[in-house]
Amino acid sequence: MNGRRPRTGHDWRLLKEACTALLPRLPELVDEHLRQLDEHSPVFGHVLPYDVHWHEAEEAMRIGIEAISAPRASPRRDLEYAEEAGRRRAQQGLPLDLVVHSYRNAGYLVWDSLLEGVAGKDPEKLAVLMRSATMVWSAVDAQAAVASDAYRATELELRRRTDEQLQALLDALLEGQTAPGLAARAAAGLDLPEHGSYAVVVLRVERRDGREAFHRQIQRPGFRFVWRMRTDCEVGVVALGADEGLDGLARLLDGRCPGPGGISPVVAGLADLGHARRLAELALRTCPPDATGIVRLDQRMPTALVVSQPELAARLVADVLGEVLTLEPADRAVLLETLDAWLACEGSAGRAAGRLYCHRNTVFNRLRRLEQLTSRSLARPRDLVEVALAVEAHRLSPG
Repeated sequence: MNGRRPRTGHDWRLLKEACTALLPRLPELVDEHLRQLDEHSPVFGHVLPYDVHWHEAEEAMRIGIEAISAPRASPRRDLEYAEEAGRRRAQQGLPLDLVVHSYRNAGYLVWDSLLEGVAGKDPEKLAVLMRSATMVWSAVDAQAAVASDAYRATELELRRRTDEQLQALLDALLEGQTAPGLAARAAAGLDLPEHGSYAVVVLRVERRDGREAFHRQIQRPGFRFVWRMRTDCEVGVVALGADEGLDGLARLLDGRCPGPGGISPVVAGLADLGHARRLAELALRTCPPDATGIVRLDQRMPTALVVSQPELAARLVADVLGEVLTLEPADRAVLLETLDAWLACEGSAGRAAGRLYCHRNTVFNRLRRLEQLTSRSLARPRDLVEVALAVEAHRLSPG
């Protein structure tokens, strides 16, 4: 990207003479340069203090003038300075289009001043100097390009660092940390309200295929999702709109997310995300290994009580279902399937029979046998609760 030098020694001497004569006027050029930049956009003044901007512009223009008149083999200090300036402008937050405009504006000022100086003293030299135009503008273009590349690289690095910082804040909230100001910093960085209705979704995702696709599918007005991918699951923080609740969230996720998954109850702000995450994980634990749906904790409370106390759950299974579990697998499966159908049909043997494709008397016989094996009566509410919870605990137990 080096600019081309003048084609003859005479041309180069003339350009060097013109550049040397221009250097004493540099403060005047910098004043005009900053005036024109401020006229072009007030953002320059908002981002850069005037004295700092003036000093940096003076140094950049001086190095640029020296570079276009330097011998061919000289180091390109102008490009080194442009790279440094591009990084600095990205850190300061000046938009890239204004950075490029600044280089172009400085180039016009320098070139016009070179032409005016030569034309005023010796108009015949003007034609000679014009042959240097391509080289001068190639140098300006190279400086702008180098500054732009450095700007973009720095911007990407700053964005990566910012994303990592925001992810760290979100992870801290999801882990239940309560450091002062943590929720406020996360709210500002994520552009989310610190206080408001939130839920947490935990998905058991074993494969990552189509992950981005399902994220796009669940973007809907009234919900804002922030996702964090972990080793064996994905955690979604959901900001619920004023008119949205868990019913709408469950409908939105149903069939669009890789399951199974659990949804927490609604919590009142970012500071409660740790509690919500634990409840969402508990909801997920109520899903059998072969489940694919998304479940809500508030609709799985009895099962959640069972899985949250594994030692007591194991005792319940042994006490209630001990005799049932000694049966042959096929026989055991028939009894438990019949109980599931009967419970799903709200205690109606006729409807359960229709679901199981058998006679209603067959349903009664299987239930009576289950009562004998468990020493519980399905007509007594306390016994029915114990049997139902024991079956849930057995279904969700490891292995």
